[in-house]
Amino acid sequence: VQLQAFGGGLVQAGGSLRLSCAASGRTFSRQTVAWFRQAPGKEREFVAAIRVSGRHTYYADSVKGRFTISGDSAKSTVYLLMNDLTPEDTAVYYCGADSSIILSSIRMSQQYHYWGLGTLVTVSS
Repeated sequence: VQLQAFGGGLVQAGGSLRLSCAASGRTFSRQTVAWFRQAPGKEREFVAAIRVSGRHTYYADSVKGRFTISGDSAKSTVYLLMNDLTPEDTAVYYCGADSSIILSSIRMSQQYHYWGLGTLVTVSS
């Protein structure tokens, strides 16, 4: 599985962005796809995940209610709609995928086998 993340950019606080994670390969429907982010000087942190087959979704507490993860199997793409952005959301956002993630590990970046290059999100105050 190859992943390509895009959609980042500069936005003012309170604004919105939609990130896309496009996947290649024929196993997309069996994947768990997650978004992680890494701010300068900080560790990579979990943002949201979706089990593409069952569409179950999971969120970090810091983004719950503001971000929505969704998947389009026909396009082999997972989206992250980010609303009400704050400067604290500024980071490089990465998408990861794996077909063998168990629920207890879904927030652990080291459990994801496939990664795309990141896309930078900058939120100005």
